[in-house]
Amino acid sequence: MRLIPRDTAFFEMFSDLAKHATTSATLLHQLFADPAHLERFAAEIKEVEHQADDITRDVINRIDKSFVTPIDREDIHLLVSQLDNVVDLIDGTARRAAMFHITEIKEPAKRLCDVLLEATRSIESAVMNMRDSKHVVMRGREIKLKEEEGDALYHQAVGALFAGAPDPLEVIKWKELYDTLEKALDQCEDVANVLESIALKHA
Repeated sequence: MRLIPRDTAFFEMFSDLAKHATTSATLLHQLFADPAHLERFAAEIKEVEHQADDITRDVINRIDKSFVTPIDREDIHLLVSQLDNVVDLIDGTARRAAMFHITEIKEPAKRLCDVLLEATRSIESAVMNMRDSKHVVMRGREIKLKEEEGDALYHQAVGALFAGAPDPLEVIKWKELYDTLEKALDQCEDVANVLESIALKHA
């Protein structure tokens, strides 16, 4: 069932931006698996973040120049802004890891990265199938489950940081990294909410 009219330029840009979210999450996953190459992965994520900013600007410029848009202008603006925020938060996590000179990755961080990568893949699938309302809703549920899983992991990870007699510097560094990862997952849920809202309007 077709959900919304075709306008390949807009939808190609949405898909491109969603792919950048998945690419940045994949690179962060690799960074946390191989911190010896942290600087290289962080630089690659920064480049993806710049590209995502460019796509977001292009979409907003296209909105201003378009007489008719396939979905509400406000929804287009909100969708690309929320997608761009996912990439920004992933970039923020990588920059903090580099700034803190992380050499060993804690297991909860790896697990949070796994969940984040799965959430971005679900986002990409939803965006690439925006015209199929059932598919969007299904992927939205997946993303929300991932956010809940990430939330549980986050609370366990932070609790473990403060157990025993922790090194205060380690607590500060890892608490901030866990916070940014958790915010990135929250942001994925925000994207899912926007996509579901668009789906309901056009179902």
